Amino acid sequence: MEKVKLKESDLYEPINKYFKRKGYDVYGEVKDCDIAVIKEEVLILVELKLNLSVDLLIQATKRQRVSEHVYVAIPKPKRHNPRSKKWRDTCHLIRRLELGLILVSFTPKQKRVEIMIEPTPFHRPISTGKAKYLRQAIIKEINGRSADYNVGGSSRKQIMTAYRENCIQIASYLENHGELSPKQLLQMGTGKKTQSILSKNYYGWFVRVKRGIYVLSEKGKKDLKQYPELVEYYRN
Repeated sequence: MEKVKLKESDLYEPINKYFKRKGYDVYGEVKDCDIAVIKEEVLILVELKLNLSVDLLIQATKRQRVSEHVYVAIPKPKRHNPRSKKWRDTCHLIRRLELGLILVSFTPKQKRVEIMIEPTPFHRPISTGKAKYLRQAIIKEINGRSADYNVGGSSRKQIMTAYRENCIQIASYLENHGELSPKQLLQMGTGKKTQSILSKNYYGWFVRVKRGIYVLSEKGKKDLKQYPELVEYYRN
């Protein structure tokens, strides 16, 4: 049996019944609004689409000019994973726009309406507070870089992080001065991660020749050639 393709209008009936059960009057296609729902002085507007899109969100935010209670409604995705990063990010955007989200499930037996998000004011201080650690991490990363050596949109392999730059700084000093101890490197300004960088030797650039003394490995000498600007910067 051929599967019937859903239309936006298929969302109307289950949403209509849902709000009527809650005592609202429901009307379709009112002044370019897909659904208008009213009870006493409360006006709710619902925009219907088969998929979430930027156009749908723009349309819904325009409806906020006439009502603070605006929902977007779509069919519930077949492979709906509420824990996926993409879905959580999408929900964050909808909340940020102070919109509501309705999902409609279609099964052979019934059509089910779920209110996933209510159109409530977005509390930015709470949101910012939760992301405080990320803000601090971004600022710390910026402060750890001597300049901007990355092109926005580059792949992760090309990114010059503060950690990598710190490794290049240490490697540059070892190449220039020969054998050095962590204490000597610290005095040159390599920072509190110096000992950890030398011990972990993440890039394989350092060799401990005796207790507390390090030199640059052959791999380190070769890899440093990829960063001429930074090497020159730390030599000066």
